[in-house]
Amino acid sequence: MKPVTALIVEDEALPRQRLREGLASLWPSLQLLAEAEDGDQGLALALDLRPDIVFVDIRLPGLDGLSLARRLKGLAHIVFVTAYDAHAVQAFEHGAIDYLLKPLAEARLRDTVQRLQQRLQWPPAQLAQWLQQWAPPALAPARPAPASAPLRWLQASQGERLHLVMTADVTHFRSDNKYTCAVTAEGEFLLRLSLRELLTQLDPEQFWQIHRAVIINLAHVARLERRLTGMEVHLKGSDVRLPVSQNYQSRFKPM
Repeated sequence: MKPVTALIVEDEALPRQRLREGLASLWPSLQLLAEAEDGDQGLALALDLRPDIVFVDIRLPGLDGLSLARRLKGLAHIVFVTAYDAHAVQAFEHGAIDYLLKPLAEARLRDTVQRLQQRLQWPPAQLAQWLQQWAPPALAPARPAPASAPLRWLQASQGERLHLVMTADVTHFRSDNKYTCAVTAEGEFLLRLSLRELLTQLDPEQFWQIHRAVIINLAHVARLERRLTGMEVHLKGSDVRLPVSQNYQSRFKPM
């Protein structure tokens, strides 16, 4: 089997070293082809070596990370490395599969590695196709996709702190009065919009409403169980069970 290859484009020595060491620890079989210290060198190496993955800082001497990603769109899976949450919006607009904040956290890098290992089975330009292939035919959305691009990240609060949460990391959303609670493996985050407002902005292929107060992320569903009292959704890696209301059970009938 052809080894998975990567390129790091980062102008700062310490973050570059931490990323290199983190990848070596979490993904030993990943083959790091080269490292570049500026955008122009990174682009030249990427076009010459054709790595599967490019980890690129957004702020770089010469060609910036966003411009580099634009040039490589469809040629490699892009993961942005940045010190600023605000860059995440532009990162996803330029086709990034994920982003990492400096200083790098091992848990966050582990999530990125797992996400990359899943999506590498599809070429970068076919990420939408990967999502369609993942979802079995029985889970086809019952409503059309929104006209605008679905949300890929959320600004949410946890106590007094504001966080940037990827929608892919949310296991389910729960209504909390006129607000919404986003539940992830790292905790719960509060969104200042209603569940109904949120639903119109989510990807209908990935997020299903199963109760007037609950939306689930299909990627985190382990199984569906039918009981005398009704249907229950079981989430992966947890004891969480979410009841499916009678009004939404028809979507699961073909399963």
